[in-house]
Amino acid sequence: MSTESTPAAPGFFKRLSARLSAGSSWIADGLKSVLPGRKIDAEVLEDLETRLIGADVGVEATTRILDELGRRVARKELGDVDALLAALKSAMLAILRPVERPLVVDARARPFVILVVGINGAGKTTTIGKLAHRLIAEGRSVMLASGDTFRAAAREQLAVWAERNGVPMIAQQSGAEPAAVIYDALQAARARAADVLIADTAGRLHTQAHLMEELKKVKRVLARIDPGAPHEVLLVLDGTIGQNAVAQAEQFHASLGVTGLVVTKLDGTARGGVVLAIAQKLGIPIRFVGVGESLEDFGEFRAGEFVDALLRAPASDHA
Repeated sequence: MSTESTPAAPGFFKRLSARLSAGSSWIADGLKSVLPGRKIDAEVLEDLETRLIGADVGVEATTRILDELGRRVARKELGDVDALLAALKSAMLAILRPVERPLVVDARARPFVILVVGINGAGKTTTIGKLAHRLIAEGRSVMLASGDTFRAAAREQLAVWAERNGVPMIAQQSGAEPAAVIYDALQAARARAADVLIADTAGRLHTQAHLMEELKKVKRVLARIDPGAPHEVLLVLDGTIGQNAVAQAEQFHASLGVTGLVVTKLDGTARGGVVLAIAQKLGIPIRFVGVGESLEDFGEFRAGEFVDALLRAPASDHA
């Protein structure tokens, strides 16, 4: 059974817009002051190309956008800067609309298993806590699994979120086999008839083959209990690392079949265009974006509002 997507928290995309447009290296920043009266020509598009690359949009997405704008210039459809920005927004939406696909928890898969992966420091544990909070607000019962058995503070950090959300957490001693911990957690979630099990995993570089193999083992072990599990492989990416996030997504997807993305720390970059680069390169659904540490700084990805935030000139009222 499908569920309706949850509305974004009030003001979330206002917060996103304020965080993204707080920097000075912005795509649309200055275009309106530079271009009045100027003909939209190859020189203007070259300037825009520089801005897009500088905003981490990436070569492939930038090329796609500029090709579309170039065709419209040739047809004399872009007579002024407002028309250019409208066309730019349209070209960006064409890339992002296909990946605007909210997480849908299938009630028939009980528990619905979400395996959360990513490198150290990307924000996996915080994402798990915020996601659990969101699911509880939707009326679902949630259990957490501490599959990061190597980092000393990982279990404690997840336990804080479990306590804050009032949900049970399955964990074992440090150094335990991650696949065994998550296997036990799935058994426990089934016994307690939990709606959703969210499993944390140890942060690992996408280039560490032996650790990627460990994640594959977790998937195989889960499938022994439920052939459909994990039902979601959620990759958490740090939005501040630019094109490295694209490389991470490629490797994790090749190894695990990533089904959804969370892009975090968009408050830590004035660019954020890496979301376009990822969408163009991989086409993996972007489930959520994060713009800060609080619960209100986590929301569903919505292409239209994201592009509006992306292209908005720096605001003076960021309160």
